[in-house]
Amino acid sequence: MPNSNAKLHSNHRGGREASRRELVSRSLQSAQHCLENQDFGTAYAHYLLVLNLAPELKTTVKETFQFTLFKWAEELDSLARIQDLFNCYEQALELYPNDEVICNSMGEHLFRMGFRDEAAGYFHKAVKLNPDFADAKENFYRVANWLVERWHFIMLNDARRNLTYLRAIESAVRSGSRSVLDIGTGTGILSMFAKKAGASFVYACELSKTMYELARDVVAANNMEREIKLLHLKSLDIEIPKHIPERVSLVVTETVDAGLFGEGIVESLIHAWEHLLLQPK
Repeated sequence: MPNSNAKLHSNHRGGREASRRELVSRSLQSAQHCLENQDFGTAYAHYLLVLNLAPELKTTVKETFQFTLFKWAEELDSLARIQDLFNCYEQALELYPNDEVICNSMGEHLFRMGFRDEAAGYFHKAVKLNPDFADAKENFYRVANWLVERWHFIMLNDARRNLTYLRAIESAVRSGSRSVLDIGTGTGILSMFAKKAGASFVYACELSKTMYELARDVVAANNMEREIKLLHLKSLDIEIPKHIPERVSLVVTETVDAGLFGEGIVESLIHAWEHLLLQPK
């Protein structure tokens, strides 16, 4: 009797596997037929079904799936079906989370729609996945030119200004400021000054996704990624101990130009003084 049950279960599993293969085969044929008739939306739906039923085919159908996705996205864009477009890309990235071509294409749509900071994140991920991907690199540099203010470059090349900050931070650290918070870190230069000066704990927050990613790259290039904790947060949203373990003894910021009020730095400094900075005894 046990042998009969085992045989029955085996036949049942075999029947289900045969049905799966048949459905996958039919869906692939239907997808190809839809592509020939330029019915990209239906073709895309068929490919989603195939990839969910047969993930082992991901490599085989990858290029055709990408083509179908991009054509369907163009149609959705032209019809102003923006949410549907984003849903398709989210589905695609669930299936191919490390596909630089899909990431780059998603970024291009976001950029055209005015979501430049979000677009930069996808372009940056595409470049990380494939440093030789020329289109993604060009797109990332293009969006960075939109997002990185001109004064960043001026400040970074102002040797006198940077030396003044360095000396001030070194003096504060030597005087006992062992934990540092850098508000609006930008490229991370002040955080690195603090760490090189001997600060035990350095935290840096940056609201802009583009600048946050840039700071991560700069800090990593200087082998300090384990010594400086970068937070993609507005300083007003930093909580203790959720984001940093305790109050810091020094707050630094380089936002002292005409953006003083527009960037909310006054509120940030007040918040840091009241909630994040150690109070004098």
